[in-house]
Amino acid sequence: MSDNNTESVDVVVVGAGVTGLYAVHKMRQLGYRVRGFERGADVGGVWYWNRYPGARCDVESADYSYSFDEELQLEWDWSEKYATQPEIMRYLSHVADRFDLRRSFTFNSSVVSAELDEETLRWTVRTDDGEGGGEVLSARFCVFGVGCLSSTHLPAIPGLESFAGATYHTGEWPHEGVDFTGLRVGVIGTGSSGIQSVPLIADQAAQLTVFQRSANYSIPAGNKPLDEAARRELKATYAERRRLARLSGGGSPFMTHPRRTLDVDEQERREAYEKRWELGGVLYSKTFPDQLTDLTANHAARAFWEEKVRARIDDPAVADLLVPTDHPIGTKRIVTDSDYYETYNREHVRLVSLRENAIERIDGHDVVLADGERVELDALVLATGFDAMTGSLDRIDIRGRGGQLLKDAWSAGPRTYLGLGTDGFPNLFNLAGVGSPSVLANVILCAEQHVDWLTDCLAHLDAHGYVAIEAAEQAVEDWVRECRERAAATLMMSADSWYLGANIPGKPRVFMPFVGGFGAYGEIIAAVAASGYKGFDLIAR
Repeated sequence: MSDNNTESVDVVVVGAGVTGLYAVHKMRQLGYRVRGFERGADVGGVWYWNRYPGARCDVESADYSYSFDEELQLEWDWSEKYATQPEIMRYLSHVADRFDLRRSFTFNSSVVSAELDEETLRWTVRTDDGEGGGEVLSARFCVFGVGCLSSTHLPAIPGLESFAGATYHTGEWPHEGVDFTGLRVGVIGTGSSGIQSVPLIADQAAQLTVFQRSANYSIPAGNKPLDEAARRELKATYAERRRLARLSGGGSPFMTHPRRTLDVDEQERREAYEKRWELGGVLYSKTFPDQLTDLTANHAARAFWEEKVRARIDDPAVADLLVPTDHPIGTKRIVTDSDYYETYNREHVRLVSLRENAIERIDGHDVVLADGERVELDALVLATGFDAMTGSLDRIDIRGRGGQLLKDAWSAGPRTYLGLGTDGFPNLFNLAGVGSPSVLANVILCAEQHVDWLTDCLAHLDAHGYVAIEAAEQAVEDWVRECRERAAATLMMSADSWYLGANIPGKPRVFMPFVGGFGAYGEIIAAVAASGYKGFDLIAR
């Protein structure tokens, strides 16, 4: 319930990443009173925190950018095909400045709870500034743009907290940077942040030991500077580029080969793989339309990948450790790297397979392995990823009808309708997250897709005198089942990936994103809106 110290607003937006920034912009256009809250000191979201060496987007810069404003598209000049973290931060800061978005945000402030008042269907939102202060707000709508990869995960290694050297997590990297010159450095984890940071850490470290639990598939970024001629061509073709991106599976203007893998001869197949290899990175997983649904087709793509990668590694025994054998290619997100595999050809770099020789404990400066070996280190880098998709929401006390905690409602796996609403939680929206393409697509276009849908929806509520919108229980059940069945029809369920929460002990093994593709999903939510929001209960005043 509200009191005299409670500020009344129309919308609370949580997070100042790509989704939160656009949500504030669009909500203000509706004439709403909007307050945004961000636990970091500035805009940027995941890019504010992930400043590790080599941090780089795996979607091309031209596509990893907002499309909602033509002038914004044309005025910004990207320097590289794949932008680094500092350049992405400069871009997001430019967007915030251009549209005066910072004035709607309170920084260094975390939303700690959101509780529904069932009489008014308004949300009481409480914040914490970390210094004993905070605010209480009453909001008609709660919009969460907290990101899928923003809740860091620490491994349960005995003695980790007492490591005698310096410890860093790639997801919470010091803003002033880290100098590893002359140090003995250990990196635990070979997901995206480990694979991207290892080559640059190796450039400085006297000795580098990489501790690998699971090998991952990675493909060279094929990165290159963009000169003025390349930028002019990009800008001249932006309209078509965006049109194709919105039709695609991943929110980028690249379509899969029109025929199935084994319907073409070996030469055509290799040419298609080679073309995707030259594009770089994650797009390789979508070379052929059946690559993630047919194991034989997947084997063909994997064989080409292995041939390419083994040619980059001098020691066949090291190559054996770096080539995954436990999951089909593309069922975990393919990493985009720069000289990762070549790094293991350097004399001062060593790879330790934790499958063969696990970490038993950390003792002082030593990482103690199961066979008794002690690896003495000055610095330890934890590239151990995130409690993905739901972790950032789980740490907020969100209570809907009957005081039910959202975390409890999702205890067997997240339950949403379209990834946009949950029964029992009216007027609460978690954007570009579970139940939508989110991490399987270009997140900036995903954010625009969700925010545009939501602002149209809220305008519809106002125009027709509705006070609230809530997903119907049956619609939620049907969408959860559809997402599950779509995932089961692919090879995605065969990998212990963070898509399923498999990296977090005790987390239910549920495939959390919508696997049907960005374009197909856009058609689904557009049809729901055109039907008058079928599957949602619209609640009158």
